[in-house]
Amino acid sequence: MHKLRIRFGLALPAWVWLLVFFVVPIGVVVWYSFGYKPSIFATNANDKLSFDRYIEALSPTFFATFQNTLWVGVAGTALCLVIGGPVAYWIAVKAPPSKRGLLLALVMVPFWTNFLVRTIGWQIILAPEGWLSHALQFLGVIPGPLGVLNTRGAVLLGVVYNYLPLMILPLFVAFDRVSGPLREASKDLGAGSWKTFLRVTVPLAQPGIIAGVLLVYIPLMGDYITATVLGGAKGNMVGQIVASQFQTAQNWALGSAMAVLLILTIALSIGVAAAIGWLVTIPIRRSYRLTLEEAR
Repeated sequence: MHKLRIRFGLALPAWVWLLVFFVVPIGVVVWYSFGYKPSIFATNANDKLSFDRYIEALSPTFFATFQNTLWVGVAGTALCLVIGGPVAYWIAVKAPPSKRGLLLALVMVPFWTNFLVRTIGWQIILAPEGWLSHALQFLGVIPGPLGVLNTRGAVLLGVVYNYLPLMILPLFVAFDRVSGPLREASKDLGAGSWKTFLRVTVPLAQPGIIAGVLLVYIPLMGDYITATVLGGAKGNMVGQIVASQFQTAQNWALGSAMAVLLILTIALSIGVAAAIGWLVTIPIRRSYRLTLEEAR
């Protein structure tokens, strides 16, 4: 009983933190989502509760923005994994141990500046009158001004740039924890480099891969700075509309409903991805079982 009290006491600050800074704010947003905007100068009222704001948030105009946000979130996370995976593996396995700290510091260079500042930097680079546009026109690569800015492609480029370090760091830790003797033992048993990577390194690094995907996907889905600076009208994301409802339209009920729907979209998409991953890996797990049974 005494040990149980000690454990509860040690965990109490974490539970208080979770309650105050997560459960309560989310609960307030959910409560506001059932309200309405009573007048032009008022922000919210909850004397009459309904699901009308959710119906409004799922209108064709806003639903298209949800689809665009989901596309950018999935594509951006996938690109971060495809780009960050080899980089993290090279730093953790191939790079000299004496230089790994420097390489990780270089990965973190984007975080030495403000998120908004470095996104504005990409706006300057991708502008039709920017130096990149002039250079490509001078080289004859494009016939006219660069038309990437204010498109969904610019948003995708921006989110990959901004969130790539969040993918590389957990992947590096995961690959670094896979000891060299395990890889060497796999090769001694006749497995090639690719087979060792797929059957030894990736399964053991799976927790780090999942952590990297979640660290990128969840904040990316709610990002509105990148979409506002680089996307324009063609690169809208839900975060932009939620922010505009709270700051410009002063319709806190509709903004809260959109925020709740965004949270549900993120949770549902993660659940679907986890189910698909579990189904896809069933044949692999069965082959491992057969291999172990044959070895016995």
